Amino acid sequence: MTTQRTVGIGAGAKELATEDMILNIGPQHPSTHGVLRLRLTLDGERIVAAEPVVGYMHRGAEKLFEVRDFRQIIVLANRHDWLSAFSSELGVVLAVERMLGMEVPRRAVWARTLLAELNRVLNHLMFLGSYPLEIGAITPIFYAFRERETLQHVMEEISGGRMHYMFNRVGGLKEELPAGWTTRTRTAVADVRARMSDLSDLILGNEIFRARTRGVGTITREQILQYGVSGPIARAAGVDFDLRRDEPYLAYGELPVRVVTRTEGDCLARFECLLDQVHVSLDLADACLDRLADLPPGPINQRLPKVLKVPEGHTYAWTENPLGLNGYFLVSRGEKTPWRLKLRSASFNNIQVLAELLPGCLIADMIAILGSMFFVVGDIDK
Repeated sequence: MTTQRTVGIGAGAKELATEDMILNIGPQHPSTHGVLRLRLTLDGERIVAAEPVVGYMHRGAEKLFEVRDFRQIIVLANRHDWLSAFSSELGVVLAVERMLGMEVPRRAVWARTLLAELNRVLNHLMFLGSYPLEIGAITPIFYAFRERETLQHVMEEISGGRMHYMFNRVGGLKEELPAGWTTRTRTAVADVRARMSDLSDLILGNEIFRARTRGVGTITREQILQYGVSGPIARAAGVDFDLRRDEPYLAYGELPVRVVTRTEGDCLARFECLLDQVHVSLDLADACLDRLADLPPGPINQRLPKVLKVPEGHTYAWTENPLGLNGYFLVSRGEKTPWRLKLRSASFNNIQVLAELLPGCLIADMIAILGSMFFVVGDIDK
């Protein structure tokens, strides 16, 4: 029979050779990378069992939706994945517009697609810089943030926000694109593309980084499907699925969406997928800019009544967020507030697979694995 003992540093040191140790990783302070707790059972340096414990950051967003109207809920949906704020807003307004049977102006559709891809690049650059930092490489985050700032300038110019853009509205976008903004955005996209090789060469050319990530934290295709894992983590394990291509929304049906996949399913494959997806999104952003330049002048949004009420019924809208599939199940009873708005967030499903992924791994590899799961804790504890 196995005996378990929970200890701190130095406590019960003599017995550790023969007893399993229960080690809590986290929860950390809210101002850090995130508030996730992992309850690990260790046999020496090897993980025997792992339990992700979530809920330390729960804000009850889904209940708050029920007491705010369809304009106000955007500010809540914006925040559960703070690295994908524009994309998180988008799913809510798409669900509401579907319930209203509303057709959004073409310029708004293409502008939304452009901004969604710029937001995707910003999300990925954060992880491309912070993940090497988790395993000891300090320099890459400076390169990643240089590119982030280049794109942040154009996002801030159009929306006024650096993180919580609040630029989507039911029926389109908040306001017209600033004069000359598309030209400045095209320059920013070109600058980021030209400098991405600096970042990739710095990391992928590092033999220590490759040694710490190749063959570590391998997820199988079967585990991906069982846990509902999605996004770059799933595609790194050979699951060739991307809503932008397979169930297009916005203007993606008119764009050549290249889906990046790998077959290894390890930490290195997940990182490589993220890196390649940046180039895909930059190409899509250029295509959107070309289309916006060809479109005739027109409105960027629809005029709405002072009190917006959604007809009784329900719908489910889902989007390919930067971290994976986000779903929005909206139920209305004909009032100005949702009766129910249930979120299916990417990070919640993605983090659950750690219970199968970590057992058998060394504690030293846990940080490399955890960092490669590319999650935002607010997206788990929504």
